[in-house]
Amino acid sequence: MIRNRTRRSAVTALLALSLLSPTVAACAENGGSSAAGQASPSAPAEAGLSLPRPSGAYEIGRDTLHLVDDERRDPWVPSAGSRELMVSVFYPAGRGGSGGGGVSARAPYLATKEAELLLKGQKLDKLYDAEQLTSVRTNARSAARPARGKHPLVVLSPGFTLHRATLSALAEELASHGYVVAVVDHAYESFGTEFPGAKDSSRIRTCVACEKVEDAPGGDAGEKKMLAKAARNRAADISFVMDELTGAKSSGDEPTGRPRPADKRHPDYAALIDPRRIGAAGHSLGGNAAAVAAGTDHRIRAAANLDGTFFAPVPSAGTGRPVLMLGTREGHNPRAEDVTWPRQWDRLHGWKRWLTVADSGHLTFTDLPILGGQLNMTDPSAPLSGERSGQITAAYVTAFFDQNLRDRHRPLLDGPSKANPEVTFHAP
Repeated sequence: MIRNRTRRSAVTALLALSLLSPTVAACAENGGSSAAGQASPSAPAEAGLSLPRPSGAYEIGRDTLHLVDDERRDPWVPSAGSRELMVSVFYPAGRGGSGGGGVSARAPYLATKEAELLLKGQKLDKLYDAEQLTSVRTNARSAARPARGKHPLVVLSPGFTLHRATLSALAEELASHGYVVAVVDHAYESFGTEFPGAKDSSRIRTCVACEKVEDAPGGDAGEKKMLAKAARNRAADISFVMDELTGAKSSGDEPTGRPRPADKRHPDYAALIDPRRIGAAGHSLGGNAAAVAAGTDHRIRAAANLDGTFFAPVPSAGTGRPVLMLGTREGHNPRAEDVTWPRQWDRLHGWKRWLTVADSGHLTFTDLPILGGQLNMTDPSAPLSGERSGQITAAYVTAFFDQNLRDRHRPLLDGPSKANPEVTFHAP
C-alpha cells in the first residue's frame, strides 16, 4: 500500500529508510508494520528458529535453480546481460529417502551472506546474528524423491527487497498439499541474493532496483510508474519460470533459456507438473506481479495478491480469472488510503474475494512474524501472533488454489468463519 508520510514506527526496520522514499518503503513495510521489527525481545528464544510443520500429507523436497533468460536483458543493470533468476522449487516428495537411495538432508533456509544482508537491511544486525537465520529449521529436504503423478504448479514472488526465503512457510504448506511451488528471487530486487559465479564461486546481487526507484524522475508519481514497470518485469519473470519448469512456452514452443541447477540431482519438473493447472501468488510487489501475470499469460488460471498495491493494473485478459486479494484490515479495507484495491476490484468480473485480517501488518503474510514470534518480539501496531499469521495465510491461500486449480469447493472461502474471527470478507 502507498503511504505518503514521513513518520515511521520505531519498531519497523524492513527497509533502510534513510535511502528510500515513502512510496518505495511502502512496498516492503506498508506504512510501518513489522512483526519482526526492532523492538527488543522480552526474553531470549529457548531453542532455534523453525518453520511450522505443514498440515498436508506429503513430505517435501526442495531444489535450487539458477535460470537465465537469454531473450531479455536485465532491466536494472543492462550491462549485466541476460535476466537471471534464482528459484527455490518445493515439491511433493515420497517417503523414505532421497532420489539416490540415501537419506536426504534438510534444506537450508538462507546462506550466511544473504542472512547478513537481510538483517542489515532491516537494521537488525546489531541485535541478532546471521546464524539465527541460517540455522532456521525447515521441513523440506534437498534431493528428495518426488512423489508420483502430476501436480499443480504455483509460482510465488516475494515482496520488494525481500529474499525468496521469506515465503518458505507458505511454499512448504502448498507443497505438503500436493503442489509444485517455485519461489522466485528477481535479480537486483532484494537486500541480497546469492547467484552462482564462475568456477563454482558465488556472486551477491543487492538491491540496485531500490536506488533506481528512489531516483526516478517525477517524485512520487515517477516512483509509482517505476514500480509498475517492476511489477510487469516480474510478470515476465514468472512466465519464464513456467517455461523452464514445464518445458514449453505459452505458445507451445521450446524454451530458449536454460535451467542451471545448483544440485544436479534435480527432478524432471515437466514430468511432475500438470501444465493445465498453474497459479501465481506473491507478497506486496510480488502480489501485484502475480495478478499482472494472470493477464499476460493465459496458462495462469488463478492469482493471489497478498497485501500488494496494484501499481500495475491487471491487464484486461486477466480480469475474468479468479483473484484473491488478502491484506491488512488497516491498509486494505474498502475505505483505506490505497485506492488501487477498490479500483481493481471493480474491474474484476470473474471469481474474486477481498479479505482483510485484523491486527495484521504488511509482513503478516511472510515468514518474518512467524520467526519474530519465536524470538518473543512484539509489534504493538500489528499484534496478531506469528503463529496465527502463518495459519491464516496458509489456510486461505491453499483453499484458494484448491478451489480454482483443483475444482475442490472450499467452504472457507464462502464467508466469515468462527474459526477465523480475524478475517473479514468485503464486497464493496
